[in-house]
Amino acid sequence: MQLVTNAVSSAPPLPAAPERFTGKPAAVIDELRRISAVDLAPMVAEIDKGAYPGSVLKAYGAAGGYALHLAPGHALGPTIESMSVISETCLSTGFMDWCQNTLVWYILNSENEALKAKLLGPASEGRVLGGTGLSNPMKTIFGIEQMRLKGTKVEGGYRIKGVLPWVSNLGPDHLFGAVFDTDDGGRVMCLVDCADPAVTLKPCEPFLALDGTGTYSVQVRDLFVPQDLILADPAMPYIKKIRAGFILLQAGMAIGLVRDCVRMMEEVRPSLGHVNRFLDVQPEDIAEKLAAIEAEVFELAATPYDTSDAFWKRVVAMRLEGGEATVAAAHHAMLHCGARGYVAAHRCQRRLREAYFVAIVTPATKQLRKMLAEMA
Repeated sequence: MQLVTNAVSSAPPLPAAPERFTGKPAAVIDELRRISAVDLAPMVAEIDKGAYPGSVLKAYGAAGGYALHLAPGHALGPTIESMSVISETCLSTGFMDWCQNTLVWYILNSENEALKAKLLGPASEGRVLGGTGLSNPMKTIFGIEQMRLKGTKVEGGYRIKGVLPWVSNLGPDHLFGAVFDTDDGGRVMCLVDCADPAVTLKPCEPFLALDGTGTYSVQVRDLFVPQDLILADPAMPYIKKIRAGFILLQAGMAIGLVRDCVRMMEEVRPSLGHVNRFLDVQPEDIAEKLAAIEAEVFELAATPYDTSDAFWKRVVAMRLEGGEATVAAAHHAMLHCGARGYVAAHRCQRRLREAYFVAIVTPATKQLRKMLAEMA
């Protein structure tokens, strides 16, 4: 990816949600934008210090923010746009929005009708919150780690044990998706209930950013997972079905953060434009790059169930490009803001810290490059 250019072009303004989507999706996205401005924005400093915005997450659910991909065809464009709107204000909350929407994606695509009947409504309405738990399995599938959860078949379900070092958007009454290997060489995906006494949530070491994301190390000791919490058995055909959606949804974080970086660069133009014009990268350059990423993202999001190798390669390449563009945009925003962006009270330094998360959250930049190399 090349953002460095001396040319200053006249880029079109970023499209607002109603211009990209119409009807109910546009109305939901507008409401999420309103909640973000009125309720989320005043909380961002505390979220950055570790506060968990559970009330805002539930408000998004009540507004329909987790149900946008339940429409016929299950296209992910409106959900990605909604996540980008939230991420424009706070990437921590945008990430938790991704966790919640991905949990709904898991349930939606399960063939376990009892599980869907019990949990799809509560999860898509934000009455039940939860996370994804697929960091370790995603790395295992692509030869980076070993599976950390093991399970044994018992009457009525499985008993599982192990430790997952990082799972986000959790709390004592939350759910998360998990994959475990079985004694007979199988692989199963399930939902884990954090309220079960066999599940222990241990706080992680403080992070550089995103400390308010409900991220814990999860210890599972002889947990019984009943059949009505089994998402897929066997898991691998199901994972192939949901994997593109899992990654595509992450694009909302990148898009939202890059939009705000462009906005910060524009904000300082009246006072610093006379000297910032000597910087190699201008806001128009980043806006142009963002427009190209958005075009690819929303085209891919229209067909998330395409399992062809060519489509999968485009998804992986898009995710890599989005992460790199996010870090680059935050870097150049800091250069444009200068000293005012370097003080703790300015959001520019927070955005720079948040940007690195987009590049290292699973699948991270190095994993994505490994995956593309193996495809080649």
